[in-house]
Amino acid sequence: MPLDAVTLRAAVRELHGDLAGGRIEKVYQPDREEIVLAIRGKAGAKRLLISVSAAAPRMHLIAQTIENPASPPMFCMLLRKHIQGAKIVSVGQPSLERLAVIELDTADELGIPCKKYLNIELMGKYSNLILQGEDGRVIDAIRRVDGDISGKRQVLPGLFYRLPPAQEGKLDPLEVSGAGLAAALRTEAGEKGLDKWLLGHFLGLSPLLCRELAYRSTGETGKPVCQLSEPEREAVGRVFADFTDFIREGRGKPYLLTRREEQTVFDFSCLPVTQYGDLIAVTQEESFSALLSAYYEKKSRAERMNRRASDLIRTVTNARDRAQRKLAAQRQELLETAQRERHKRLGDLITANLYQLEKGMNRVRAVDYFDEACPEVEIDLDVRLTPQQNAQRYYKLYNKAKTAEAVLTIQVAQGERDVDYLESVLASIGEAECEQDLSQLREELRQTGVLSNKQQRNQRQKPARSRPYEYRTSDGFAVFAGKNNLQNDLLTMKTAFKSDVWFHTQKIHGSHVILVADGREPTDEAMTEAAMIAAYHSKARGSTLVPVDYTPVRYVKKPSGAKPGFVIYHVYQTAYVTPDAARVEALRVR
Repeated sequence: MPLDAVTLRAAVRELHGDLAGGRIEKVYQPDREEIVLAIRGKAGAKRLLISVSAAAPRMHLIAQTIENPASPPMFCMLLRKHIQGAKIVSVGQPSLERLAVIELDTADELGIPCKKYLNIELMGKYSNLILQGEDGRVIDAIRRVDGDISGKRQVLPGLFYRLPPAQEGKLDPLEVSGAGLAAALRTEAGEKGLDKWLLGHFLGLSPLLCRELAYRSTGETGKPVCQLSEPEREAVGRVFADFTDFIREGRGKPYLLTRREEQTVFDFSCLPVTQYGDLIAVTQEESFSALLSAYYEKKSRAERMNRRASDLIRTVTNARDRAQRKLAAQRQELLETAQRERHKRLGDLITANLYQLEKGMNRVRAVDYFDEACPEVEIDLDVRLTPQQNAQRYYKLYNKAKTAEAVLTIQVAQGERDVDYLESVLASIGEAECEQDLSQLREELRQTGVLSNKQQRNQRQKPARSRPYEYRTSDGFAVFAGKNNLQNDLLTMKTAFKSDVWFHTQKIHGSHVILVADGREPTDEAMTEAAMIAAYHSKARGSTLVPVDYTPVRYVKKPSGAKPGFVIYHVYQTAYVTPDAARVEALRVR
């Protein structure tokens, strides 16, 4: 869900307590839509992430370090000039809107003390980060908005900063009493559901909050307003009054909503959500920053890597689609070669009936003595050829089909391997966590000929070393998982000892996983966790009872000339595990 104004209000209150009085030591821009402020205050060093991505606008503290580009963008350089070294006076929310303002004490170019403001507008596709001077004018924005983009509000250097226009017809819920809301509901006669009615009449409320208020009032999320009884209207008023008191008093807590079956994050809120019953687990996080990090971390990382890997994804997808089309055509040709015996039979029948044929005939009827019933068949002839030449024509078709079958059988097998390999590369792109991982994938594609030297002209330097995933089982065994096929080959064929245990999902694209035995006998728990890691780093991550083959490394072989990541094994056992994302991440060595 987008960060609604009510949850933002609670998050801003928390950020003010954490950051007020701190100084901005460094400014980073890891992505064109993200800014990270390194701040040092009484509580120590902290990093504030501000994202104006249309899909995930937010602001919160982060613990991890985000990879930054080699050269900072222009907006990052401008922020460093104006706010690096500035003291944070406050972090606030001017109104119940998806808007936050960081007030800063700093100095201008002449060293004269002045105030500057970071206006953080978290409004979906209209999100923006705007640096404002003490005189109220815009210094610059991460997204400049001119008259061609918006006729109502321009955001350009030198213009006075104006708040985003308020949503017409909507009321501030903090200015409406519960009794007033109940009275307004008595005059409504429409068929609109209560949740939609609340969403259309009040500022700052998300669809999730509106459904929750409706559910707490009536036991339903979308009961039509016109069907509300008088006790239900009064219940809506009471629930709404409690909710507005909840906002004013700052009693919001960070709650993460998780799907119980899939064990994946579903949503978040500032109050405990009850509308989903047992389908959704509601857990309270330690802070709003921890909540937003837990919800957005994987999603934002995947989106960021997809943008950086867009050229790879496009190239590999096009290569896979071409290979699939070629494979389909070869399979069709292979099916057609099954008719070769008929060509030979027709040639034999023409030869047996040469005595009644003459040049210029376009067809002949002959007894098919290959069939026990000896039916008459009609054979097409080429009028330009003699009878003997017509027979030879059918024999040539037979020999051509026979040769084609042998060649096409090899080509189809090779085509299936090519498609399978490209599918594995697409899976590896999804596993990439940083630019080093993508560089190694580009090197792999260059080696296999998927990327040409022309496409690699800007990637001639040796790719930075990328490390495989590292885990430690509950009882102390080291486990490694490859991020791409080059790492898979290195782990299995070079790094692992013969006594180590190799894991891979059965007939499903995924990582090679090595359980390091280190001279010990692996425990059942270590084997189960290693199998779970293999299932987690595969295309079956969201499935249950995933088949995972495992065998000592000594039984895993790589055929000569095989593509990266391809191995064969015949001695193995199979375990069925359900990948648990939380458990696997807890085992990871950072």
